[in-house]
Amino acid sequence: MSLFKKGKTIVVFGAVISVLILSFITVSFADKKPTVVVVLKAADSQYWKIMKAGMEKGFKDFGIDGKVIEPSEATPQKQVELLIKTYKEKPDIIITAPYSSFVRPTLVTLTDIPILLVDTDLPMKNKTAYIGTDNNDLGKKAGAFLASQLQPGDKVAIIGGDISFPVFRQRLEGATNSLQNAGIEISITKTGISDNPKAVQKAISMVLRDHPDIKGVVTTHDKIAFPVINELEKQGFLIPVIGPDGLSDMLQLIADETLPGTIAQNPYDMGYLSVETAMKVIKGENVEPFVDSGVDIIIKENAQDRLDFYAEIVK
Repeated sequence: MSLFKKGKTIVVFGAVISVLILSFITVSFADKKPTVVVVLKAADSQYWKIMKAGMEKGFKDFGIDGKVIEPSEATPQKQVELLIKTYKEKPDIIITAPYSSFVRPTLVTLTDIPILLVDTDLPMKNKTAYIGTDNNDLGKKAGAFLASQLQPGDKVAIIGGDISFPVFRQRLEGATNSLQNAGIEISITKTGISDNPKAVQKAISMVLRDHPDIKGVVTTHDKIAFPVINELEKQGFLIPVIGPDGLSDMLQLIADETLPGTIAQNPYDMGYLSVETAMKVIKGENVEPFVDSGVDIIIKENAQDRLDFYAEIVK
């Protein structure tokens, strides 16, 4: 074989190898799924399990290599540790439900990975979007629903969690505005109540002692609403209580006609929309800074449908 033909053969062979390598690299990148890690604030309630189910459905529908992780303890420090660990893994997107404003100093340092906030919003320049409930609007609708069960001049109590949490503060402000606009008198606003049932029962007992003429109660979340309902029943008060989360225990009370209704968040939609938004960011599409997962009015006519749906997705 001449040197020319031999050289030509080597060039052709090299070109074939190059094409094969490039094809392999192209296929490898094409097959590589985008990575999304979700860092929640807790794992011990139905609310987060429902949200996780929505996220997992999103991972499947959008072809995402995703995972949902929760801190070993529901504390801001444990969540910070998880966020730092997740950041070092360099996923394409981080979605997180920040425990509180305590987590913000850590989140603002994560500047080269898009950050999506779900459930709880915080003021951050490096936040790509917030996906969740408009909590002021939720509070307004909760207050308006309670007012629809009462008469102008009736008195109510507001029992809430720690208003240093933006979610609770916004709900309280919304409920206060709509109750006052409807002519309902707020006898007392008691905040800073922990989720511990005994603490809640003690708080509502003091309210009933000082304001036995109240005709209804608004709470900032269902974990406070349930002990309030139990204590009211124990003391013989048959008055409406609104706890704006829409979890199964509350839905069951509505289905049984123990309560007239409630305002419910949509944690499943919240989870799914957060993953859908992540996919849009990965594709380079523009996304709205606030993706509203909406709220629903739950009454006897639709309570059972939601109960059945939750039972199906959270085994």
